Amino acid sequence: MSALRISACAALLATACLAAGPAFSHVTLETPQAPIGHSYKAVLRVPHGCQGSATTAIRIQIPEGLIGVKPQPKAGWTLHLKQGKYETPHSLYGSKVESGVREIAWSGGVLPDGYYDEFVFVGYLSNDLAPGETLYLPVVQECETGVMRWIDKPSGDATADHASTPAPTLKLLPKQP
Repeated sequence: MSALRISACAALLATACLAAGPAFSHVTLETPQAPIGHSYKAVLRVPHGCQGSATTAIRIQIPEGLIGVKPQPKAGWTLHLKQGKYETPHSLYGSKVESGVREIAWSGGVLPDGYYDEFVFVGYLSNDLAPGETLYLPVVQECETGVMRWIDKPSGDATADHASTPAPTLKLLPKQP
């Protein structure tokens, strides 16, 4: 293979890698869709720190309709929960629930910028949610130096839906038997 052809292949490969990079540059959910009326295991994927600085805290705001939330403890991290009232009461396994976890924070650990980790919680997607809708789960990533706010929601303009700091999203599917 000629040097020119190798250089062209290398340039194409580098371009492809750079184009694919942003898809992995923000906090996302491992499973981005789930049926309403069922339990959901949320696995937040944190692929990097804040511009080279290690992550020291992750906070996630729990959206209305995601109820009965229980976080998974993480070795070396302290877990903090903020409780609060739901906008409307929900039914959870036949019982009426009016309040629950509204925010989860893992703090005190250190996740170096060059490493990847996951933060996990489970909850129930209320029957009151509408199939086809999207839940946004805003995340604040605190680092030794700096903060990343993964909180942006689409503006409604299809061309503007590629925010630089998008909130993780969960597409709601119809209830399944």
